Amino acid sequence: MDREAVIEFLGQVPLLQRLPSSSLMKVAELVQFKSYDHGDYVVREGETGQGIYFIWEGQAEVIGPSNGDEGNRPELLLRKYDYFGYGTSGSVHQVNVIALSKLTCLVLPHGNGNLLQPKSIWNAEGTPKDFSLVEHILHLEPIDADIFRGFTLPDSPSFRQVFGGQFIGQALAAASKTVDCLKHAHSLHAYFLVAGDNNLPIVYQVHRARDGNSFATRQVDAKQNGVVVFSLMASFQKNEVGFEHQNSLMPLVPLPETLPSMEELRERRLTDPRLPMEYRKTVAREKFVPWPIEIRFCDSSSSRRPSQPSMRYWFRARGKLSDDQALHRCVLAYASDLLFVGVSLNPHRRKGLKTTTLSLDHSIWFHRTVKADDWLLYSIESPSACGGRGFVTGLMFNRNWRACCFIDSRRSCKEIETVNWGTQIKALIMHLQVKKLFHYYDSPYEYAGHCYCAGLSSYSQICLVATAFIKC
Repeated sequence: MDREAVIEFLGQVPLLQRLPSSSLMKVAELVQFKSYDHGDYVVREGETGQGIYFIWEGQAEVIGPSNGDEGNRPELLLRKYDYFGYGTSGSVHQVNVIALSKLTCLVLPHGNGNLLQPKSIWNAEGTPKDFSLVEHILHLEPIDADIFRGFTLPDSPSFRQVFGGQFIGQALAAASKTVDCLKHAHSLHAYFLVAGDNNLPIVYQVHRARDGNSFATRQVDAKQNGVVVFSLMASFQKNEVGFEHQNSLMPLVPLPETLPSMEELRERRLTDPRLPMEYRKTVAREKFVPWPIEIRFCDSSSSRRPSQPSMRYWFRARGKLSDDQALHRCVLAYASDLLFVGVSLNPHRRKGLKTTTLSLDHSIWFHRTVKADDWLLYSIESPSACGGRGFVTGLMFNRNWRACCFIDSRRSCKEIETVNWGTQIKALIMHLQVKKLFHYYDSPYEYAGHCYCAGLSSYSQICLVATAFIKC
């Protein structure tokens, strides 16, 4: 039987969804075909079977254990992709399994059950402490067929809400675990619906929109507290030979080995005598946690001066990743959203500028095999910003000058008006005193509610006003 057909079949078995691609390949090499005619016993109650059985074609019936009453023995129908049996040689079957038609099974022999218990959905070897941080971030817990659970780890990048790249990477991971490992993501389109809570787990529900010979399509909904907060549509394709050309030229930039790391840049800010002492003290007080993605900037920029709406930097995952191509594409999706939105603000930067941003949508097209733990060049540009939305596009190249993928993204970018809230609060208190309204409030919460109605609508502003009430 064609090995590719076996791999594609095994990729549809729910039990095997959690396996790394290397484990699935080994299972495909080890399984044996067994055929049965209608009425044949596949396994008998009280006997030891040959291993774990996966139904390739046909139907079988499970007849429960005998208890002296043949009429009350429970029955269960098994179809394609269902499985039964044990991975250890000493296990005795508690039921009879009988073929209801001409039946073909794939049998994974005894002694190979360890292949079905990996330490990670990405890595079949080593221990979790050896895995890279980004691999831990993109690890999902399978909780049911096509349902996975992800978490925001304490050491992962935090932006007051779930990082957009985490949503994209984890959702693509969930989708990847429902297609066979011969098909790889070639495009994805994501929509950010509601801000995610870092303190809550994220449940990813995968919907199998289409399964074809060469392509497969998956829709993934990410939920928190039962609410869909993020949605992704991804398409997968089996590797095929076809036309090839590249019109995009890789920018001429310094090699990553010649550029300083983010840790080195921070050290310079701490020790450079040309920088004001207060600035260096501020940098020293800020908690520094290395990102799971190593970045080396090709261009210098300033957050206080206008600059070109573009950015170029080399990046790679910290640590060694497994050879699972699905993992490398998920890491690429995760990293694609780092520092992305800021490019649309470059022409508008000035001292004291404060902005708020909200992710709207994000799209990626994968064009070549990627290796995310080797250096990749990310060239980002923002062609337009208008109506409170910034449009950003990017192109990634490997070190062989070949374009790997294209990225488009849109963000809501708004400037926050700088207000001296101390002065505003004092003015509001004086207003209430003049109007002799102070005694109507029994608590700062009632006072904060009044301020809310007066137009101070953000949470932080209300807290400031409530604090002022207590001090009065």
